[in-house]
Amino acid sequence: MVHALTEFEKTQIGERQPLPERYLRLSDEEMAARIQAAKDALGSRVVILGHHYQRDEVIRFADHIGDSLKLAQVAATKTAADFIVFCGVHFMAESADILSAPHQQVILPDLAAGCSMADMAAIDQLEVCWNELSQLGAASVVPVTYINSAAAIKAFCGEHGGIVCTSTNAAKVMEWAWARSRQRGGAGRGKVLMLPDQHLGRNTAFTMGVPLDQMAVWDPNEPFGGLTREQVAAAALILWKGHCSVHTRFSVAQIAQFRKQHPDGRVIVHPECTHDVVQAADESGSTEFIIRTVKNSPKGSVWAVGTEIHLVNRLAADVAPDRLVVTLDPFGCLCSTMFRVSPNHLLWTLEGLVEGKVYNRIAVDEPQKSFARVALDRMLEMA
Repeated sequence: MVHALTEFEKTQIGERQPLPERYLRLSDEEMAARIQAAKDALGSRVVILGHHYQRDEVIRFADHIGDSLKLAQVAATKTAADFIVFCGVHFMAESADILSAPHQQVILPDLAAGCSMADMAAIDQLEVCWNELSQLGAASVVPVTYINSAAAIKAFCGEHGGIVCTSTNAAKVMEWAWARSRQRGGAGRGKVLMLPDQHLGRNTAFTMGVPLDQMAVWDPNEPFGGLTREQVAAAALILWKGHCSVHTRFSVAQIAQFRKQHPDGRVIVHPECTHDVVQAADESGSTEFIIRTVKNSPKGSVWAVGTEIHLVNRLAADVAPDRLVVTLDPFGCLCSTMFRVSPNHLLWTLEGLVEGKVYNRIAVDEPQKSFARVALDRMLEMA
């Protein structure tokens, strides 16, 4: 039997989803007016969620703006709306569907808005990893997945006693996971498998006092992750070999250049950056932490920010002229997949809803949805 590709699968192999001709070449003014008119017509039936990395001309229409944790919390509580339009990427829309009420439908304006980090961890790879870890004698492992992962990965964690984390709560979640591992008979601190972002896991654990020699990197493309039984036994934290293509662009050299130009300036970066960059920076934390820290800093402060360029530009506009905020990367770091959600796509989906048509619904099937909900609920209970 031939498997028919879903619309999302087509976008993953390069086949973009075309917009109807009437939604192309619209002026900014007409597009904005029609988006607002559609929102007004739908009223409380729709709620629009916008991630901080989204482009300005889209996020201006969001009812709620935040990072992954904040938007997950919103999705779990805004049960009055019939439709959740998620201006973000695919894994975020999946999480919203998992947490939403049964009557709600989640819409992703452009199915091509994926996440390269999430794509670095496939469910078949994780199942192989789990079996091989057992063969290597690691019986007490607790899986933790970053929210930047597919629903299948979250479901695996939920089914196997694990949990989801975000950059905001990673330390609290990892402490929970180590305690759970010890309850299962894990020696010492316990043993946690963290995926798909190795840098968030490494940086978080290091700040918690875990030495680097108690961390091992699991390469899913190598037999047994490229690790020996001894390496697995010595590791309190097994890191999946994945990364964010935006945050790994920042470098220690960029920090040095900024400090040369602004000796009194401060550097703040996201924990998805590499370990050497986080260590060279003055501050490191989640998107919400970055926003809060810069906004609460003394007037006249100078900041270089190591995260996605739309957030940096928005932060600079919000705090200027009292503070100087610049990107750490002089070329700017754009999340290209997030950028695919355009005002044209938002208009198309909203006017479709006005006409009674649902485009680009994101729906997670059972039993995956229930197991993923278990992992997400464990995280949200901590919040």
